[in-house]
Amino acid sequence: MGKARLLIVEDDTDISNMLRIYFTGQNYEVDTALRGSDALEKTRQNLPHLIVLDIMLPDIDGFEVCRNLRTNMRTSHVPIIFLTQKDERSDKLQGLELGADDYITKPFDIEELKLRVQRAIARAEQQSLTDPRSGLPSGRLIEEQLRRIIRLDNWALMDIRIKYFEAFKDVYGFVAGDDVLRFTAMLIGEVVDQHGTANDFIGHAGGDNFIVITTEAAAPAVLKRMKERFDEEVLSHYSFMDRQQGYIITAGSTNQEDKVPLMSLSVGDVSPSRYDFADIREITELAAEARRQNG
Repeated sequence: MGKARLLIVEDDTDISNMLRIYFTGQNYEVDTALRGSDALEKTRQNLPHLIVLDIMLPDIDGFEVCRNLRTNMRTSHVPIIFLTQKDERSDKLQGLELGADDYITKPFDIEELKLRVQRAIARAEQQSLTDPRSGLPSGRLIEEQLRRIIRLDNWALMDIRIKYFEAFKDVYGFVAGDDVLRFTAMLIGEVVDQHGTANDFIGHAGGDNFIVITTEAAAPAVLKRMKERFDEEVLSHYSFMDRQQGYIITAGSTNQEDKVPLMSLSVGDVSPSRYDFADIREITELAAEARRQNG
């Protein structure tokens, strides 16, 4: 897995810088926000694996930030640790009732905070809540969304796979492969933000397989722009020579060289206006079949 991403939301620049330097040294990718509104925007742009959140902020307080994150489909799964000077029991209870995963008061032991961060991220991954590479919801959270939408109308689910991803990984290595997965997750998020709705869901089902749930009306624009941008921007993950020739060369099963096209997205979508679904397995099976038919 790549570096876990932390977002430190703290208006005290001394504490913020100290945490950024410390956790960067612990091999985390760290971003900081001084205001609650900045934290919400940064979370939308680049989903973190965990948020360390102060309560006392200059614009909106940490409780409101937490409430906003927990009620948004895209961020409801992200672990949150409150870091604050408040140590009253009522404040702790309010934070936990809003869905915070942990609560630590200032002054704090940096080693204790590190262990709590490690534990919260590991717990989310062990419970199949998030994929360790993309930070997106996986496993159980995807199933929960499928159980939710099967009772509703006006939705569309997209089954997305990265074509020729395994060949790319064989040539460029698994580190480059993980970079492509993170790039894809970020690209999908940006496209959904632009063309979808605030309640859309993005999941990482595993490997090179992603899921988007949006409205039926928004789906065509999301699908079109997602494929266009992927085709344009994935080129940066290839060498100049491979970009110029338009393929990579791999060792075939008969030890002969095979020419494999550059990566692209294969997408299949389903909606309740076109299909009747008896259970959630039919949703994923029909979406996968639509993807295979689309090539």
